[in-house]
Amino acid sequence: REVLDTGRADPGLSTIGCRQAELVAQWLEPTRIDAVYSSPMNRALQTAGPYEKLTGCSVVVHEGVAEFGREARSYVPTEELKIDDYEAWRALANHGGISEVELNTFSSAVVCAMEELIASHKGETVLVFCHGGVINVWACHVLGLSARMFFEPIYTSINRFLCASTGERNIASLNEAAHLRDL
Repeated sequence: REVLDTGRADPGLSTIGCRQAELVAQWLEPTRIDAVYSSPMNRALQTAGPYEKLTGCSVVVHEGVAEFGREARSYVPTEELKIDDYEAWRALANHGGISEVELNTFSSAVVCAMEELIASHKGETVLVFCHGGVINVWACHVLGLSARMFFEPIYTSINRFLCASTGERNIASLNEAAHLRDL
């Protein structure tokens, strides 16, 4: 949780978040990954860090996979928001807590960024460290749904998408979290 009077809230990971980042790195390490990208936000970069250290794969920052509201002066984790301000959590869960226009703009930016990565890595496996909003709007795009927050990704969950160079997009899995079972 971070609430500022001025500036942009961009907190790092909690102690548990750091452990989750280590566990996801260990889980992914045996998988052949051709390219690694991360949101520029601290929590995504810190989640990518253990993977980069373990594998030696360089993480490339990509602005297009940053979370919505990244310029906000406050950040409250969803699990805390649900307890502290249930109505605000419902607004987040229903439409991202932002206007439809803002959500559509955010969605378009994410889809553009993801399609750019896909086009740049034909036939390759790409790993993207990002955020729940990014995962939601990309999954909606793949499913042909209007952009919305339809599920709550678990921190460091693995979400797999199959993206063919011919344009087909499929979901292989959402919210994989077997690597977190011992937490």
